[in-house]
Amino acid sequence: MTEDSWGRVREELLKVVGKNNFASWIEPLRLTELKDGIAHFDAPTNFVRNWVSRNFAEPIRQQLITAGEAVDRVEFHVAPTRPVAVEKAVKSQARRNTRPAQASRATDEGALPGAVLDNRFTFDSFVVGKPNELAHAAARRVAEGGPVTFNPLFLYGGVGLGKTHLMHAIAHELRLRHPEMKVLYLSAEQFMYRFVQALRERQIMDFKELFRSVDVLMVDDVQFIAGKDSTQEEFFHTFNALVDQNRQIVISGDRAPGEIKDLEERIKSRLQCGLIVDLHPTDYELRLGVLQQKAELYREQYPGLHMHKGVLEFLAHRIATNIRVLEGALMRLFAFASLVGREITLDLVQDCLADVLRASNRKVTIEEIQRKVSEHYNIRLSDMIGPKRVRTIARPRQVAMHLAKVLTTRSLPEIGRRFGGRDHTTIMHGVRKIEELRATDSQLAEDIDLLKRLLET
Repeated sequence: MTEDSWGRVREELLKVVGKNNFASWIEPLRLTELKDGIAHFDAPTNFVRNWVSRNFAEPIRQQLITAGEAVDRVEFHVAPTRPVAVEKAVKSQARRNTRPAQASRATDEGALPGAVLDNRFTFDSFVVGKPNELAHAAARRVAEGGPVTFNPLFLYGGVGLGKTHLMHAIAHELRLRHPEMKVLYLSAEQFMYRFVQALRERQIMDFKELFRSVDVLMVDDVQFIAGKDSTQEEFFHTFNALVDQNRQIVISGDRAPGEIKDLEERIKSRLQCGLIVDLHPTDYELRLGVLQQKAELYREQYPGLHMHKGVLEFLAHRIATNIRVLEGALMRLFAFASLVGREITLDLVQDCLADVLRASNRKVTIEEIQRKVSEHYNIRLSDMIGPKRVRTIARPRQVAMHLAKVLTTRSLPEIGRRFGGRDHTTIMHGVRKIEELRATDSQLAEDIDLLKRLLET
């Protein structure tokens, strides 16, 4: 069977099993021989071999038959370890035979059963500003693939601030610079799913072999495994095994390791040994930069569509929630203007994005409140969320709780979670305390009025 024939079979399998399954399980396979009615495939690990054999053997056989091959059964073997020089040559040839849409994915050992990388999320498409410049620099350093002085790299921040974008960018860059490296990117939820599946199928040793053989392990949204004891246990041992082998680990979360409730202390301690970087909420300059970059792309897609001066500046000022909302609003604006055949004016913005603008008017995030209050009282943001109870920290924390209650629509339990997992009764006490003090403490009253003005403009 020729490479072209197998390539056509792969295209049909992509339609049958779906993009995620194809990238995780079919793409790592290498057809080695088709003889006497038996199709032989190499798989990168025992785990992949066993999974494909149980779940995809029949679809592969059927597609081979449809392609005109006489196949009675398919067999899967673990590929022998090949020298790095040969490995590079094989990968290079595989890339030449790969369709452009799949060019960013590794085609054999690199295509480990993790998440599919988004081709849009590269360093070239990441807009750098003050809120994210340290995170970007650290991610770039890891993506070079050489030895770094920090392991793990832990990225944290709220929704839509760029954590996942940077994770994908690191993986893309590593696979481009070092195709011989095994780079595994997946979410913490996927890690748990693979672990539970391995337990159920009694393939736990294959699971350990897979996750401890990688050169770079990248786990997104680590807060998901908090409270899940067995998964945390396996994650801890995997983490230790990789660090002991000087393998790089990159983790992301929605808050700092020490503030993730129900995450085991030994895992928190391990995560805190590396570089912890906070992606701050976006500022006006960063939002405008993102809009300018996206607008250039949309102008290519919608040639002849004219945008009036001041539209991007208006959007950057008014939509300050997160980058995803901002990008979605701009895409919607271009599509709407194209459909109705109108220029993009400020009036059109008001008509097309009325719901987004209304939502933005009333939304101040708890993270913004915490940051502003921390800056005003000159305390660290981590102390604002942390356990310290000294007056110089506790009072600003209560001010932030009060402002979160007044300026947002969040419930008391939700506010408590954003303040390091505190109980809602603690938030209620802090809110009442500030309301009482405002009546007698003129300085405190002035501070709160000033902070309100800063947050609402």
